Amino acid sequence: MSSKYEVVIGLEVHVQLTTATKIFCGCSTAFGAPPNSQTCPVCLGMPGALPVLNRKVVEYAIHAGLATNCAITERSIFARKNYFYPDLPKGYQISQFELPICQHGWLDIQVEGEESKRIGITRIHMEEDAGKLLHGEGMENASLVDLNRACTPLLEIVSEPDMRSSDEAIAYLKKLHQIVMYLGICDGNLEEGSFRCDANVSIRPRGQKELGTRAELKNINSFRFIKQAIDYEVERQAELLEDGGKVVQETRLFDAATGVSRSMRGKEEAHDYRYFPDPDLVPVVVSEAWIAEVRAALPELPGARIARFVQEYGIPLYDAEVLSAERGLGDYYDACVRLHGNAKACSNWVMGEVIRALNADGIAIAAAPVTPAMLAGMLSRIDDGTISGKIAKTVFDAMWKSGKEADVLIEEQGLKQVTDSGAIETIIDEIIAANSGQVEEYRAGKEKVFGFFVGQVMKASKGKANPAAVNELLKKKLAGE
Repeated sequence: MSSKYEVVIGLEVHVQLTTATKIFCGCSTAFGAPPNSQTCPVCLGMPGALPVLNRKVVEYAIHAGLATNCAITERSIFARKNYFYPDLPKGYQISQFELPICQHGWLDIQVEGEESKRIGITRIHMEEDAGKLLHGEGMENASLVDLNRACTPLLEIVSEPDMRSSDEAIAYLKKLHQIVMYLGICDGNLEEGSFRCDANVSIRPRGQKELGTRAELKNINSFRFIKQAIDYEVERQAELLEDGGKVVQETRLFDAATGVSRSMRGKEEAHDYRYFPDPDLVPVVVSEAWIAEVRAALPELPGARIARFVQEYGIPLYDAEVLSAERGLGDYYDACVRLHGNAKACSNWVMGEVIRALNADGIAIAAAPVTPAMLAGMLSRIDDGTISGKIAKTVFDAMWKSGKEADVLIEEQGLKQVTDSGAIETIIDEIIAANSGQVEEYRAGKEKVFGFFVGQVMKASKGKANPAAVNELLKKKLAGE
């Protein structure tokens, strides 16, 4: 894109909440059930069926609002958003319009190599999801409707048009995704549509204050595809303007397979939906006491946790960011440090062996067979010289496979480190006697040969000889002392 244009991006993120039941009825929200098996007269839109608001949805909305620096609206209302679509049986969606539950928040983001930037959040509102169309499944040239997802609770988080690149958009999305996962209000599964995004993209001549005509990219559920879609749309609009054309306000669908978007429909404005207050739902009143209760229950959020790890534990910023990427991983590390005390040793092992083993098994930290107490116990055996760092990796792997404590495995497998200088000297004497040529080379100044002797001693001791003792005794023996 020509540098004479500036990109303007605003995002609308749909967060599916982890409540056990739907927003206005008692049907299950479990994913993957047979089509239309989790429905009732309310979510099927039957005449006369009355919605009843799920209190947990409101509580989760307050969580999201407080975590994103929003003001919580004391009195918010639900509205009917009227439009026809095959998977919307009522002919309208229950949402919020003029009075959403959260307003005027912000998140600070950082793109690599750039200073921190504040992205405004216009509003967070509660709404129900629509159903799902299944195209060509079971019937040729036909679409079937699955209403299991209808009435599933959503939060829509609407940003200000403050982002100026696809990189900034992805940084904002990833931070928001991390926050809702920390809060435990969303499972964050992009493939299942639990966290999906609509991107409003426009360009304008650099320096111009007035916004350009925007196109909306609809329902993208992958960070990679969102970036591709935004970059494609920016180039499409720039080429259109350069060729003397005009950008049309519309909704577009992005095809990840081709990397191209296509027009879906003209973009509706608020008046097209004929919003009006839902007569079946009373206003939502949130007291200061309720807000205080939710605020007290908030977990330590990623930014605060990173700062604490750096300040309290003295670990590098990079370590703190990796360890705080997921709430469960940060909890695991925190527990390990409190049990063992050496924050850097704990971070090295969690970032190294623990994450490696988790990835190899494809499991979450909650399912790790090595607990923080077990890891801390093993690190203590390194500290007191029972095992070396190298042997510790063998012990860790055995702990991971068996679920046994380090002390048990060390005893069972005879992994205690040899620290007796007499035993080590005996091994060294045998190695030196068997390798007179290498001894002469070392004494002639070829110091690299020293590594050969260390390796031979460790091999002969099956890795159990104390490395520091080996180095000290070898130097003396090779020097003829």
